[in-house]
Amino acid sequence: MSAPLPATELPAPALSAASPAAPALPANPASDPCVHCGFCLPSCASYRVLGTEMDSPRGRIHLLKAIEAGELELDATVAGHFDSCLGCLACVTACPSGVRYDELIEATRPKLNAPELRSPGQRRFRQLLFALLPYPRRLRALLTPLRPYAGTPLQRLARSSGLTRLLGPGLEAMERLLPPLAPEAFTDDSPLVVPAQGERRHRVGLVLGCVQRLFDPEVNRAAIEVLSANGIEVVIPPAQNCCGAVTHHQGELEQTRQLAGDLIIAFDAVIGPGKPAGSEPLDAVLVAASGCGHTLKAYDRLLANEPAWAARGSAFAARVEDIQEFLERVGLSKEAMARLQPLRHGDGTPASAERPLRLAYHDACHMLHGQGISEQPRALLRRIPHVQLREATEAGVCCGSAGIYNLVQPTEAAELGRLKAQDLSGTGADLAVSANIGCTLQIRQHMEGTGRAIEVLHPIQLLARSLAGS
Repeated sequence: MSAPLPATELPAPALSAASPAAPALPANPASDPCVHCGFCLPSCASYRVLGTEMDSPRGRIHLLKAIEAGELELDATVAGHFDSCLGCLACVTACPSGVRYDELIEATRPKLNAPELRSPGQRRFRQLLFALLPYPRRLRALLTPLRPYAGTPLQRLARSSGLTRLLGPGLEAMERLLPPLAPEAFTDDSPLVVPAQGERRHRVGLVLGCVQRLFDPEVNRAAIEVLSANGIEVVIPPAQNCCGAVTHHQGELEQTRQLAGDLIIAFDAVIGPGKPAGSEPLDAVLVAASGCGHTLKAYDRLLANEPAWAARGSAFAARVEDIQEFLERVGLSKEAMARLQPLRHGDGTPASAERPLRLAYHDACHMLHGQGISEQPRALLRRIPHVQLREATEAGVCCGSAGIYNLVQPTEAAELGRLKAQDLSGTGADLAVSANIGCTLQIRQHMEGTGRAIEVLHPIQLLARSLAGS
C-alpha cells in the first residue's frame, strides 16, 4: 500500500457522466424493466404518507424517463418529488422485475443539489447539517452549552409550551431528536487497541461513527465489550470522523469522497509496519450503525475514478462488515456463550422460560434492503437466555429517519415515525431493538406518543448486558 496522503490532498476531479460514483440522470437500463405493476407502492414510505403517484418509485421512474426524452424539465417542482424519497430501498426488495431504483435515485441525488432547485433557506440548512454532523469536534462544540438542557425538565417545558416551534421546522426537528447527553459523549478516550479476553480469535478495526458517538456512546462501548469478550482484539483509530454516509445519501459526492479518504487515512495511520497498532492485518472493519455500513461497503464505487484511491477504497470496502454480521459469521466464543445471563424486566426480575423478555426487532432500511442483513441480528439475540422476538406488522417500512430526511422533511418523517413507534409498541414487546442510530433516535422520539412507550436499544447493548449479568 502506498504511503497515505494528507487529508487535504485527496483528489476531487470533476465528475464525469461515466463515473460509477456520480452518473448523470440515468438512461434506460436500470428503469426499462419497470412494468408499472405497482408492487412497489405498499412498500414506499413516501407514498404511504403523501399518497401521490409522483411521490412513489413508479412515478419517479416515469419522471426520469420524461426528463430523458426531453419532455420534462428538472425544475424545483419535479425535484421536490425526488426529495420526498427517503432512499429506503424497500421498493428494490419488493420489485418483481428487478428494477434497480437504488441506482436510479443515487444517480439523481447529485442533480438535485443544483442551487435553483431549492430555496435559499433549504440550501443554508443543508449546508449547516453537512458542516456539523460529519465532524464530531464541531458537533461537540455546539452541544456543550446544551448539556444542562438536554433530557431535563427544562427541555420538556420548552417543548410542551411550544417555544421550540419558534426555531422553525428544521431546527425544531433537530431539537426533537436531542437526547440526554452523556459525559462520555464529549471525549474520545478509547484505547488504540483493546485486547481480546482469553485466546485471541480475530483482530478487527472499529468505526465509531459521528452521530452515534455523541448521541448514544453506550453502543460503541458495548460493541468493544462484546468483541473483547469473544476473543476479538479491537483496533480503534483515534482520528476518526464521519464515514460519509450523511453526505453520500444526499448526493454530496465531493464531500463524501473526502470523508471516505480521511477515514482510510485514519486507519492507515495506525496499522502497518512501524505503526502504533502493529503490522498485523485486520480480519474485518466493523461498524455498529447500518447506515454507515451501507456507505462503507460502497467505498469501492465511490473512489473508483480516483487513480490514487481506487485500490485503497476497494480494499477497505472488502473488509467492512456490520458487527452483527461478523459475530454471526465467526460465532460467539464458548467462553462468552457460557457467560450469557437472562436480562431483567423493568421491575428488576430476571427473564425466565415462564416470563421471557419480549423484543420487537426493527429492521433498519440500509441493513435490510441495502445490505441484505436480516437473520443475523435475530440469531444473535436468540442466544440470550429467555428472549422472545416479536415481529412488527410492517417490518420493512421505513421509520422516517433516513439519514437527514427527518430534518429536511419533518412533516412526512414525523408521520412515519408515529406509525413505526405504534407498530413496535403494539407488538406487546418489553423492548424495541434497533441497529441504526438514526432509527433509534427517531423511534425513541415518537414512542412518547404511543401511550405505551418502550425503551429502544441496540442489539449489541443487550448482548453486553447479558454478558455482564445485568
